[in-house]
Amino acid sequence: MREKLLHDLNNRYATKKFDSTKKVSDDDFQLICEALRLFPSSYGLQPVKFIIVKTESIRLELQKAAFGQAQISEASHLIVLCALDSISHNDVDDHVKLLADTREIEVEKLVGFGTQIKGSIEKMSEENMQIWNDKQAYIALGQLLHTCAVLHIDATPMEGFSKSEFDRILNLKDQNLHSVLACPIGYRSEDDAYSKIKKARKSMNALFEIR
Repeated sequence: MREKLLHDLNNRYATKKFDSTKKVSDDDFQLICEALRLFPSSYGLQPVKFIIVKTESIRLELQKAAFGQAQISEASHLIVLCALDSISHNDVDDHVKLLADTREIEVEKLVGFGTQIKGSIEKMSEENMQIWNDKQAYIALGQLLHTCAVLHIDATPMEGFSKSEFDRILNLKDQNLHSVLACPIGYRSEDDAYSKIKKARKSMNALFEIR
């Protein structure tokens, strides 16, 4: 188990060139979606949405907004990780109800928890709330990359795109959303030279400190 885990993580890299002829199977993609659904977030609120872009014309338009990066259109699947612009009291109430229904307990027993969440978000400025929500998308990205590594599916986490253009193309503002990250997934091309390069990482001593 230990050797497999380290092998999968060492094999993972930010793929620069995908083989457009190779597609992720429906079963594997559904597993990836389920892994994303299970990602952890603050208070369990999951203030995010994952946009799966299948339409070729939209992906080509997004590619232009990503400074021409070919992974956007060449990869088997494209996932755009989005975050909510704001969290309302109704969002919190919906979350509390979901908790109560899932755990088969009375909603009234979770009122205090809901009040605590509302108190926290009321203290946030609009800017700080967006930053907080964005951080949840980054947590989801970590789960996505790890899941893909375990499945030997390649992925490219991307911040290098015009978020305003992505938001416009995907009509996100009308959904109280904004784009945070893009992640094309699929299978590396045999002639992607970056797949052969060894990872350069700091040593254990440089990264860890025991106190």
